[in-house]
Formats: sequence, C-alpha cells, structure tokens
Amino acid sequence: MASHVVPTRVYFLIFFALMVLTAITVAVAYIDLGFFNNVVALGIACTKATLVILYFMHVRYSDYLVKLSLVIGVLFLAILFGFTLSDPLTREWIRPIHYLW
Repeated sequence: MASHVVPTRVYFLIFFALMVLTAITVAVAYIDLGFFNNVVALGIACTKATLVILYFMHVRYSDYLVKLSLVIGVLFLAILFGFTLSDPLTREWIRPIHYLW
C-alpha cells in the first residue's frame, strides 16, 4: 500500500490554525456571551478536533474503511451521550430537604 506524502507546509499551516483557534478560545473565555459561551467553546473545540483527526491522524488520506470506522465511532459516541443525557433530562426535579436544627 502506497502512503500519501503530506508536505511539511501543510503541517505548519494546521499547527498555526490550531494556535489561532486556541487564542480565540482564550479570548472568548473573557467575553460574556451568556448561553453562547458554551456553544462557541464547543464549536471551536470540535473544529480543532476535526483538524487533528484529519491531518495529524492521517484520516483525510486514508482508505474508506478507516473513514467508516471513524464515522461509526462518532455515531456510537453520540448514542452513548444520548443515553447518558436522557437520564437527567427526564427526571423530575427533587427539592432538597431542609432540616430545622
């Protein structure tokens, strides 16, 4: 099997993009966006994870079986998150008991 040779320039560009996204993450942490703080942070984190998976783990230039394995892994992770979140999201809120001492 022949491997794909990625130029060093691509790795430096991806590294630079990751550093810029990290700086944006730190900058956004100091800005109060309300509910959207988590949305922006998760969006940047997913973008960084995608760059790492595609280029540093060489998934972009891999066979379809590797890409299929990645998709199946992400779907399985989504199913596990869904099952985990279904428990607290469907509970009734229980008020804490206040003891009078």
